[in-house]
Amino acid sequence: MKGFFAKFKDKLAKKAPGLGNAIGGLFRKKLDASSIAELEEALYEADFGVETTEEILDEIQNAYRADKELRQKDVSQIGLTILGRILEGAEGRLQISNEKPEVICLLGVNGAGKTTTSAKLAWYFKERGQEALLGACDTFRAAANEQILNWADRLELDLVSSHHGADSAAVAFDSYEAAVSRGQSYLILDTAGRLHNKANLMEELKKIRRVLAKKNPESPHHRWLVLDGSLGTNSIEQAKAFHEGFGLTGLIITKLDGTGRGGALVGIYRELGLPIYFVGLGEAPEDLQPFVTDDYIRAIFEVE
Repeated sequence: MKGFFAKFKDKLAKKAPGLGNAIGGLFRKKLDASSIAELEEALYEADFGVETTEEILDEIQNAYRADKELRQKDVSQIGLTILGRILEGAEGRLQISNEKPEVICLLGVNGAGKTTTSAKLAWYFKERGQEALLGACDTFRAAANEQILNWADRLELDLVSSHHGADSAAVAFDSYEAAVSRGQSYLILDTAGRLHNKANLMEELKKIRRVLAKKNPESPHHRWLVLDGSLGTNSIEQAKAFHEGFGLTGLIITKLDGTGRGGALVGIYRELGLPIYFVGLGEAPEDLQPFVTDDYIRAIFEVE
């Protein structure tokens, strides 16, 4: 099974060859104004944003002024160093806990892949011997129940669900009770991504949090926003709204396999400062991978 580095590098090469070509071009010739411009264009196309792109280019140009023989290996190392510095602390890591269940609440707008991600996350834990129960708290979207039921059946996952239009907080309560009685390590709650308006949605999410807190004051232990990576830095504003309304503790960035904008992850972290726990790199369950900073930046700059 491919790990994060191999998967992301493969996906990036297919969707965003510009950055790899720009870096590769520097390997075949000495750096000059043309190749710097080519690299700048590739960085912007990959959605690194103005601030990060300028940081990388400034460092490269400074190095070039000091050494006119600068080539790909040196350029790649500069990029690795800068992204490593920017992404310091970005790697979200779950600590082993004695809490049972440890509650992970997934939030996000419809279309980000939240329901699919919740099932893949439960499968990820199950594969590692840590049983997880799914709570289908998105009772507003008509297709949500059917979607999560299909995933639970396919991956043989434990699931608590109700009917369309049911009280989502009641489903969260029942899910918690079931996870306790079954001795589950994790409870993963898939929540609604849209209601009649933003205030209505936030109030429903807060109600879920209040109900869980009655069972355990620390619950939900994790409040992760699922973001569609193909939207690039456009997703930052929605993240701010969820953070303000619910108090996020981390991120999952999906659909990085379907975009050439892999650099958006940097801008999102730079703006929000929230750790990235997982990234989605494909449709299969195993394509939900823990985020590894070093693998990500090596894939970006094609450094094995």
